[in-house]
Amino acid sequence: GIQEVKMPLPAVITADLRLNEPRYATLPNLMKAKKKPMEVLDAASMGVELAPRMEVLRVEEPPARAGGKKVDSVDDLLDKLKTEAKVL
Repeated sequence: GIQEVKMPLPAVITADLRLNEPRYATLPNLMKAKKKPMEVLDAASMGVELAPRMEVLRVEEPPARAGGKKVDSVDDLLDKLKTEAKVL
């Protein structure tokens, strides 16, 4: 089922380990489901509009990445991270 909870922010939310564990259908239930009639509903009768709500303006490929560089030692790696990449 679905549970909707309202709370003031900031809030801490946790999840159980078994949250995404699927429930498998048993053979008797599959046979029962085959016998039930399937009702087809029109979207307009339920008040749902199927027109797209977003418009794609353009699609571009990301810029090509530069090739990697091999270093001979850990000291060279640390030096390049400090000087070129400026991450350390």
